[in-house]
Amino acid sequence: MKKLKELFSDTLIYGISSVFARFINYLLVPLYTGVFESDQYGIVSLVYVAIVLLNIFFTMGMESSYIRYGKDREQASGYFKTIQLFLFGASVVLVGVLWIAEPLLSPLLSLGVDEHSIFLMMLGILFFDTLSIVPFAELRLTQRAWLFAFLRTGNVLITIGLNLYLILGLDYGIEAVFISNLIASGITTVVIFMITLPMFKGEWNKAYLQKAFSFGLPFIPAGLGYAINEGLDRFFLKGMSNTEILAIYGEGYSPEDIIGIYSACYKLAVFMLLLVQMFRMAWQPFFMRQSEDKEAPNLFAQAFTFFNVAAAVVFLFVSLFLEQIVSIKVPFLDAYLIGENYWAGLSIVPFLLMAYWFQGWYVNFSAGIFIAEKTKRLAQITLSGAVVTIIANFLLVPFYGMLGSAIATLISYLVMAMMIYRYSVSSFEVPYKLWQGFAVVGVTAITVFVKPFLSDRFFSDILTSIILLISALFLISIISFGDRLGFRKADLSS
Repeated sequence: MKKLKELFSDTLIYGISSVFARFINYLLVPLYTGVFESDQYGIVSLVYVAIVLLNIFFTMGMESSYIRYGKDREQASGYFKTIQLFLFGASVVLVGVLWIAEPLLSPLLSLGVDEHSIFLMMLGILFFDTLSIVPFAELRLTQRAWLFAFLRTGNVLITIGLNLYLILGLDYGIEAVFISNLIASGITTVVIFMITLPMFKGEWNKAYLQKAFSFGLPFIPAGLGYAINEGLDRFFLKGMSNTEILAIYGEGYSPEDIIGIYSACYKLAVFMLLLVQMFRMAWQPFFMRQSEDKEAPNLFAQAFTFFNVAAAVVFLFVSLFLEQIVSIKVPFLDAYLIGENYWAGLSIVPFLLMAYWFQGWYVNFSAGIFIAEKTKRLAQITLSGAVVTIIANFLLVPFYGMLGSAIATLISYLVMAMMIYRYSVSSFEVPYKLWQGFAVVGVTAITVFVKPFLSDRFFSDILTSIILLISALFLISIISFGDRLGFRKADLSS
């Protein structure tokens, strides 16, 4: 339990910074959806999808490689310097290639001739973000979580401040989004470079680079699969015909409008994504440190149970009180959390919350893959998920639009979670209670599904949500911690 408290402590520190930073950053959503038309917000979304996709090729899995080999502190500075110098050179080359290919790439992002600067800023963001990944990994590896939190939060504060100044003060358009991001990324990279400067005392080592490549390169197809799962749905929505859009949503919508609405509502899944990300940041260094402990398998299984309960709480709270959440007004912006014009996509939120829940399972189960150094499996798993995403979007989007994309994302992450579970436990046996996990998911899904049938028939919407939340949490507690709470299987079946 002491070691789980250590994991919880690190998760909480990363979580406070992530939640705080994301919460502040989330204030941009009412700003964007209140100022920009949905088609403009759609363009912003497409560019950020491209950033996520291209980031895979810029970073080449070197963050995970450094976490793997940097734990040996005698060799850490050598790995740090070698990887950083390589990423700098590779990033310069990739930026040059993309700059030459701009005429081909800009139309895919709905960028016109007048938006040339946005493309260049996208390249700058990619460059700076790439150079900061290994220094941030060093902070995580050495458990400097508070410094990590301070820098991440500072990055968001700079981004927010510049957005407010440029959009509200100077009346800039969507280019303000990328100017703010570029400046914040540049400042953050310079600061963390200065903090980790002593790590450059190491020597360039070709053998280190080869090892880092061997471990990290499988993350390129793996990351590519992840990027497809996260962003390709926008391009399927962009490809919807006017006839399909008219049949599903009626008149007055363009593909860019649909992308903008989908992306804005997608942001509400950030509550689950936050939980997954803050857990992941603490989890990877934690399981590598504990990998040789004989109690590690039971420890990992307990961590999965606690994560699953936390995910259930997030899913229930957001799904049951979704209408109240989006109706919150941001005082100084005098705007809803998401503009009313974007509420047409709210039905996708529970599906996306559950998709990220299964992504959390994927993160939990990844321990065995890392410990056994079988990261090549990650490419197979995520690319399989990408194939599922492509097929499901192809089949569902023409008939269900945004909802089809959300369901496709859910199916994909479920498939990946089950695949990595199979490979992970065969490499490093952990007694995960998978049946408990699915039982908890089932309880939450049924709870959210029955709400529309109960609401306003017996109680008000809010009271119905409260009753369902309390009831579901009681059942989840029995399923997950029944033995500890004094419930035996015989009690449940009697």
